[in-house]
Amino acid sequence: MSNEPSQPIQFVKNIDDLSTDQGYQFKFHCDLCGNGYMSTFKASKLAIGSQILRIASSFLGGGFSRMAHGTYEVQRMVGGKAHDDAMREAVNEIRPQFKQCSRCGRWVCPQVCWNAAKGLCKECAPDLRNEVAAAQAQAATEQIHAKARTTNLVKDIDLTKETVAACPACGAVVGSSKFCPECGTPVAQKEKCPKCGAEVSFGTKFCPECGEPIKAQL
Repeated sequence: MSNEPSQPIQFVKNIDDLSTDQGYQFKFHCDLCGNGYMSTFKASKLAIGSQILRIASSFLGGGFSRMAHGTYEVQRMVGGKAHDDAMREAVNEIRPQFKQCSRCGRWVCPQVCWNAAKGLCKECAPDLRNEVAAAQAQAATEQIHAKARTTNLVKDIDLTKETVAACPACGAVVGSSKFCPECGTPVAQKEKCPKCGAEVSFGTKFCPECGEPIKAQL
């Protein structure tokens, strides 16, 4: 066994340790977009030994069951070196899937976050085509909102008449109708007196303000 000290593991900032008592596996995330690459699962030698003990126990009436369980306890106590070795192997396996930016030092995925033409990550050297497309889309969105605010979208709607959303009898959509289009029930709305402009309930025969006859407006 080598007595050389283990070297620090240099790689991405975000790593998911998916290791269990059965073995070791890690997921490495891009420092910019967070896309992940998963290493190959590496079975634990102690877990393999535990499985062998379980199989033997099934033939011998459970005599080795406590020994099999004990291997997991041993693994938790002495698994540091095995875990570090597995991590180092995983780093060596996945490292070629990433690019390290020489300007900021981050490890990024080449599919999304690497500017191959500049040899830097896209945060240090943005892709100008993407920037132009994004700027155009943002400007177009801002212009649409500005134009919508200056456009009269309610010029054909009579806001002087009270409307209800649904018929109180059957629940059908009513809108500005005076009678329900489904059941004919009069809808409680208001209209204006043609003489004095006072608001009167629909169906009123004479204006309570000036006495003017109110003719039904169909």
